[in-house]
Amino acid sequence: MTRRLAITLGDPAGIGPEVLVKALATITETSEVAIIVIGSAKPLQQAMTETGIELPISSIDRPEQAMPGAGLQLLDPLPSSIAEFPRGEASAVAGAASVRYFEEAVALGMAGRIDAVVTCPINKVSVQKAGFVKDIGHQEILARMTSAPLTATMLMTPGLKVAHLSTHLSLANAVAAVRQPILIEKLRLTAEHLVRWGYESPRIAVAALNPHGGEEGLLGREEIDEILPAIQTLTDQGLNIQGPFPADSIFNRGIAGEFDAILALYHDQGHIPIKVHNFSDSVTATMGIPFVRTSVDHGTAFDIVGKNVADHHGLIQAAKVASLMLSGRLPEF
Repeated sequence: MTRRLAITLGDPAGIGPEVLVKALATITETSEVAIIVIGSAKPLQQAMTETGIELPISSIDRPEQAMPGAGLQLLDPLPSSIAEFPRGEASAVAGAASVRYFEEAVALGMAGRIDAVVTCPINKVSVQKAGFVKDIGHQEILARMTSAPLTATMLMTPGLKVAHLSTHLSLANAVAAVRQPILIEKLRLTAEHLVRWGYESPRIAVAALNPHGGEEGLLGREEIDEILPAIQTLTDQGLNIQGPFPADSIFNRGIAGEFDAILALYHDQGHIPIKVHNFSDSVTATMGIPFVRTSVDHGTAFDIVGKNVADHHGLIQAAKVASLMLSGRLPEF
């Protein structure tokens, strides 16, 4: 049975079209899955002109028409050609298109018509300009469309995997979200996905919230009142959960191989070590939805649009990881 992987164009005013055509030029002929691009032809054609890459574009109406190694197979969900929009800046037109591309991919994933979704970056300001006030990013759109009771983000790069308790919250709200029930749920979800990806008994460590792990309550009580009880509950149930460990040392320990994954408690606590350790190979995966979804870890990079300098390696990695997840394993991360 042919596996089908959809790559969404992301914000057409950003570097998504450029990295997509560069990545497809590398992977389409060797891919064992059928790759479908969900987006519009015009920004892709412009990217091909600027990069000097020539890929035959074949328009398809249904994902079932896609075949492995067949070039750029384009499914455009917009009812007509995309309207004009300024490149390299946020706009309502580009924001609406980026949401529509992703909504189409999610709908196809929910219907079982594609097996995996890989996303190029969207721009949160563009999305807001288009009127999607509650859809801060891909994660919120996924939650809205899948009605998943619980989702979580995991960033991974060779040598380090980091799940997140929260992502798109202010720091004040992220601190307030460090509570036993959600800690238990996110840790259990992380363990379940690691097992699904080939880890028989995953070792998961939890980062502390406060400096030095709270210094026995002197610098904050979240470790004592919330994190430790959550860890104890799960270890009593047979899961291998350790911590909380001070955030300034836990990631080095993960890189050294002491843990299979680390739970960070807020966005920057988890994103910074991933991007410092190996940004170009980093990939985002969404846990808790009924299909595989991975993403690049970079943004729309409006400042370099049209300059043919965008690095497409992250998109290649995201597609590679998604393909491996479909077979129940991860690369040697």
